[in-house]
Amino acid sequence: MPLFHLILVAAIQGLTEFLPVSSSGHLILLPNLTGLDDQGQVIDVAVHVGTLFAVILYFRTDVKIAAAGVPKLLRWQIDDQGSWLALCLVVATVPVIVFGLILKLTGLDAMMRSTALIGWTMLIFGLVLWWTDQKGPMTKDDKRWSLKDAAVMGLWQALALIPGTSRSGITISAGRWLGYDRHGAARLAMLMSIPTIFASGLVLGAEVALTANAAAARDAAIAAGFAFVAALLALVFMMRLLRSISFTPYVIYRVGLGVVLLWIAYG
Repeated sequence: MPLFHLILVAAIQGLTEFLPVSSSGHLILLPNLTGLDDQGQVIDVAVHVGTLFAVILYFRTDVKIAAAGVPKLLRWQIDDQGSWLALCLVVATVPVIVFGLILKLTGLDAMMRSTALIGWTMLIFGLVLWWTDQKGPMTKDDKRWSLKDAAVMGLWQALALIPGTSRSGITISAGRWLGYDRHGAARLAMLMSIPTIFASGLVLGAEVALTANAAAARDAAIAAGFAFVAALLALVFMMRLLRSISFTPYVIYRVGLGVVLLWIAYG
């Protein structure tokens, strides 16, 4: 696979995985609009791994706390911050795994890759992000995440299986609707991405494990490295920016791109 194509795919995945603009939608649009070959599942796995390491590094303190709580959770001894956070992450991840398996087994996932669908989801869920960000209260502390809120955010996250929705965008929208402030909603959304990306990476990895070769492994390593750097930069940018501005710039981008895509699809 040409180096430029690898870097382009990695940059798109890394920059859009954590910004509320839909990484899957952009990756589907790349071959749809440019005529480039689809990058294939090996590269999909690689860029997912790169973004996974980026979010783990950025939220390493929270990750250590949750990881330390996993042994207690396995013994159902939920008596500290770590075990509670680990439980909430499990609860928030179950819906997307269940719905993801349903889409995979029924073949519906392969049917949701059209430019028109991505245009509509970009537009509609961009407006959802704007509405929840503008109207949502700021009454809850993200350090005190409840099981109910984790379940609700998990159900919203399952909608991100529709290309163009944006996993981070829809979970941030859910967090704002539930009453978390912008930074808190984004933090919870990013922590939720860790088990979700890990699970999707396992599924994709299992499918390509028997077909990978030396050339594919080299391409995967390059893509993972660039995706890691791009994702880390995007995380730093968004989390710092949220202390001073709203999600409106992302909404404007989503609505504008959605309108353009619908014009291309129906024009």
